[in-house]
Amino acid sequence: MFQDKVAVVTGGAQGIGRCICEEFAKQGAKVCTIDLLENDFFQGDVGKKEDLERFAQKVIQTYGRVDFLVNNAKPLFLGIDTCTWEQFNQALQVGVAAPFYLTQLLLPYFGEGASIVNISSSRDRMSQPFTESYTAAKGGIAALTHALAVSLRDKARVNSISPGWIDTTGSQFFGADEKQHPAGRVGTPQDIAQMVLFLCSDKAGFITGENICIDGGMTHQMIYHDDCGWRFHG
Repeated sequence: MFQDKVAVVTGGAQGIGRCICEEFAKQGAKVCTIDLLENDFFQGDVGKKEDLERFAQKVIQTYGRVDFLVNNAKPLFLGIDTCTWEQFNQALQVGVAAPFYLTQLLLPYFGEGASIVNISSSRDRMSQPFTESYTAAKGGIAALTHALAVSLRDKARVNSISPGWIDTTGSQFFGADEKQHPAGRVGTPQDIAQMVLFLCSDKAGFITGENICIDGGMTHQMIYHDDCGWRFHG
């Protein structure tokens, strides 16, 4: 299905991004990634305009087209108690401006049936204290998704995924960590990667502008003090 297709993945050197790259490669795709960490294609900062331009140029010079774009690079995770003006803007550059600009750079080279998948977060709809930079960036990319889906009709389908707790360390979880999830476990990078590949496939040909939350059901639980065993400790 993905044999010789060209997949572009930002933040692909570790965690969820690395798993996405590996799954595309297993299906025969040519994978291009940009990451701050060393990798096989391009080491750079998606928060820097010139790095995005050099990355896009290398993708096109190498393959001449793009079939799938996965905007996955992670913005800064800071709160209003410590986050500076510069850091907040950096989070928005990585989390919102970079996906917009990379899409703009690669758009003339999208192949037929192209698909964009933006990685948001379940924090685009709920919050913990002092997470403002990350939450704002993830809310921004979720909204950017449906705007692009309308603008890019007939050029590309555009969807986003909002992961919940996804363990990228290979740790084992027991007890409340697992049982609090209606699905009965903590998520893995595979849970996200498989949805990315589905959204990029012909099987998802009638899906665009959607945000799919993959969080084991956590955002659908109503949690009140002293109800169903939940206790608030403030």
